[in-house]
Amino acid sequence: MKLDINTETCTGCKLCETVCIRDNIQSIEKKAVEVDNGDCFDCGHCLAICPTGSISLKAYEDQKERVEEYNPREIPINSEDLLQFLKQRRSIRWFKKKKVDKETFDKLFEATYYSPSAQNAQDVEFVVLDEKLDDFMHLVYDIIKVEEDEFFRIKQFGEYLRGEGDYKNHPLLWEGTQMILSFSKSQANALIANTRLELLAYTMGLGGFYSLFTLKADELDHERLMEFFPEIDSDKHMYSAFIIGYPRVKYRRTVPHKKIDVHFK
Repeated sequence: MKLDINTETCTGCKLCETVCIRDNIQSIEKKAVEVDNGDCFDCGHCLAICPTGSISLKAYEDQKERVEEYNPREIPINSEDLLQFLKQRRSIRWFKKKKVDKETFDKLFEATYYSPSAQNAQDVEFVVLDEKLDDFMHLVYDIIKVEEDEFFRIKQFGEYLRGEGDYKNHPLLWEGTQMILSFSKSQANALIANTRLELLAYTMGLGGFYSLFTLKADELDHERLMEFFPEIDSDKHMYSAFIIGYPRVKYRRTVPHKKIDVHFK
């Protein structure tokens, strides 16, 4: 059984039964009853909708303090403010020398704690690279250099690491000195979680950009890449590499984009 149901406070309103997509709850004699059909995957919809707080998840007994009450009729940000915020978001490659500290990272990962995932897998793991960022980037180049004839940026990356040429900035990191990597068995899970983190970061005066060339290391030699991360399940893939820091420049206006095609059928 996956649920703790307080039958004394349960009013038999059937809301939990209505939102359970696995038919794991039924209302019997005006009380919610768990049907142990083996399909419950701890999504928590029943817990979240119960008007009397009569349901809890046994799997998260140690996380009860994370359950927060809120008014479902109040959205904490209006649509126009959110849209304006999204319009102002830009990729940041120019950073101050100030580092992001542990306390700030902890707050950023609060955004990923509540991120949705397919089948409620909650399988996204993160690595914050700081002191070992240089070692990691050398490994990345050693893997992706097989494509430097195809991509000039990879060629520049190698020249920079070897001290060749006159490069003012790192060809992949630019002025960045810290990177967040996300790992998951699902690309969607990883990207949704990191996007939530990224947007929260902008509200905290931080910025960053995604490095697609860094991701090539996983595409070209996943097993070798994962040797750098023995603490991560090797069945998971690196699906985002986000360089983060405090911007030293501020942009003043939006930039035109290609028209978005939307098809209604």
